This record gives sequence, structure tokens and C-alpha cells, in this order.
Amino acid sequence: MTDFLSPEEWTAIWLSLKVSSVATLVSLPIGIAVALLLARGRFYGRMLLDGLVHLPLVMPPVVTGYLLLLAFGRKGPLGAFFEQTFGLVFAFRWTGAALACGVMGFPLMVRAIRLSIEGIDRKLEQAASTLGAGRLLVFLTVTLPLTLPGILAGVVLSFARALGEFGATITFVSNIPGQTQTIPSAIYALIQTPDGDAAALRLTLISVAISLAALVLSEFLARRVARGTVA
Repeated sequence: MTDFLSPEEWTAIWLSLKVSSVATLVSLPIGIAVALLLARGRFYGRMLLDGLVHLPLVMPPVVTGYLLLLAFGRKGPLGAFFEQTFGLVFAFRWTGAALACGVMGFPLMVRAIRLSIEGIDRKLEQAASTLGAGRLLVFLTVTLPLTLPGILAGVVLSFARALGEFGATITFVSNIPGQTQTIPSAIYALIQTPDGDAAALRLTLISVAISLAALVLSEFLARRVARGTVA
């Protein structure tokens, strides 16, 4: 297998998995909170928040990447804040790639979780409340377990979107081998070079295999969760 892929290809694969995993894990608690807010909240500006959450789905990815560069670049307000406060740099770093991937996959995660929350029978939560459980305990013991299928679906959709993200990432962090060059960026670079078709095809097949494996694992876990819930 080591002879099948070059060191550069291995680096791109590892970086893609790292970026996609970090983007998904960091987005998850925020995604659950936003989904709960949109599903249950009643406040002015709710439709605006919903629109902002789903905006990356309809905007060109290049526009999203450019906005991230303006906001999180070293001279941007948020970028300067994170660098001075936490020493965290996003522009032209793998952390920036994770941020871009997280932003692009966030709408898919929120939508899946929100639909799952909206499908919960509120009587189950009310029953727990009548037994003396507080809001936090009801959420942790009733709402969250019943939302697990949607959470799993959201995680997989976000991870797959992050794995295939190209436009926002290359605009925000460029295409630096070993630093920000993920699988899509590597494929793009390879098809621009002579004799790069074979390597591009290998990375394409590996990308398909990883995405398919994630979907199969998600379906398996969702069924296990559903069986546990029914039981």
C-alpha cells in the first residue's frame, strides 16, 4: 500500500481526515445548540438566523472563503483576536482549512439535527418534567437520546461535505502541500500537471471509499440506536 501512494498523497489523505474530523467535532456542540434554538425557539430574528445558517449552501464557496479571509485573516478582526489571545492562526494554515470545512458543512449538520428534534414527541419530555426532572436533565435523558439518529446523520453529512470541500478552502488557505493541501486540492493540482492523471484517479477512488465507509457506518449506528430506542 505504501508503494501504491506517494508520500505527498499520503499527506493529503491524512490532512483531509484531520481537517474533516476537527471541523465536524468542533461544529457538533454548536450545531446541536443552534438546531435546538431553531426547532424550539420563538424569538424575533429566528428566520434571519435560519437564513444565515443556511447561507453557505447557496453562496458560491469562493465567496464564503473570501469572507473568511476578511474576518479570520491575520489582519481581520476575528483573526487578529484569536492570534493575540490564543495564539491561533487560521489564514494559510490547516486550522483555517478546518474552519472553512466546518462552515461549509454546518448547514447540513444543523438541518439534520433540527429535523430530528422537531420529530420528537413532546409528551415524552413533558412526562419527564412532571416526574421532577429539570430542563437540563430532560434534555440529557430524553431529548438528546431521541435526537441521536439526526445527530449521526448530521455528523456524517458534515464530515462528507468537509472531506469534499474545495472552493472556500483554497480561497481562504490556498493550496500548500503538507500544510493546507487536502484531497480535493491535491486532485486539482494533479490534473493541472503532466502525468498527474493516475495519482488524481487514486486520490479520487480513496475519497469515494472514505465517504462510502462513513455513510455505511452512519447507517449501521443509526439502526443500532433506533433498536436501542425501541427496546
